[in-house]
Amino acid sequence: MERAIKAMALSSFIVVLLIVLFLLKEGIFTFKWVKPKEFFLGLTWFPTQEPPKVGLVPLLWGSILVTFGAIVWSAPLGVGLAIYLAEIASARLRGILKPALEILAGIPSVVFGFFGMVFLGPFLQEVFGIPTGLCALNASILLGFMALPTIVSLSEDALSAVPWTLKEASLALGATRWQTIKYVSLPVASGGILSAVILGVGRAIGETMTVLMAAGNAPIVSLSFLEPVRTMTATIALEMAEAPKGSVHYHALFAIGVVLLLVSMAFNVLADFFQERWRKGI
Repeated sequence: MERAIKAMALSSFIVVLLIVLFLLKEGIFTFKWVKPKEFFLGLTWFPTQEPPKVGLVPLLWGSILVTFGAIVWSAPLGVGLAIYLAEIASARLRGILKPALEILAGIPSVVFGFFGMVFLGPFLQEVFGIPTGLCALNASILLGFMALPTIVSLSEDALSAVPWTLKEASLALGATRWQTIKYVSLPVASGGILSAVILGVGRAIGETMTVLMAAGNAPIVSLSFLEPVRTMTATIALEMAEAPKGSVHYHALFAIGVVLLLVSMAFNVLADFFQERWRKGI
């Protein structure tokens, strides 16, 4: 049994390594035709024109914008819900709310995207008087709902792991329940909560179908949430099937995949770092 477990763990590592090597092998050929500066700092994404323009900035900015918009509202709400579930809600109510959040986590991303296209998009278009409701705000709202279960679940686990003796000591000194939450539970669980938020960011930045359907897919750099944007994931999904194999366009999509992989890995490493610090603190 022990050997089987080791073999499965090793096979998982080998598969991930092969994926990384494959992405690097295909993506590195981009720089045979395009200078690294033009790719990483380019402001234009027109891979089918001659010569091709494969600037990463509009796609990276689109990913950052919709992810930031999602976390701005889902992180405070998620932490608040976690505090309520861990510290305030009765066992009966907790037994209802937690399965509801788990159902939210199980909804396919295409359903969120469909909702954004059919309902949320037209609503935003009417409210803000914009040409199209398929914009960064639409995608941010949907991604926030998708990241919410991760943030709530992991934050609640961190809060529930705070030793009860610390809370008892605070209450014995005359602190109220809210003071105990603010000055004892939250500081002690802060590492786990921060890790939950970071994983929520990773969940949002790696999403494909929802942003493909709801963000508008315009490769532009804009500070407005009311304009269409395009993310790295949506670009790969949209264009890989039509990119001629061996072309600059084809290899540039793999280069985007490498960047996306590095970003996702960075968020996971950062989350593990804070998680480990939190565990040692407990």
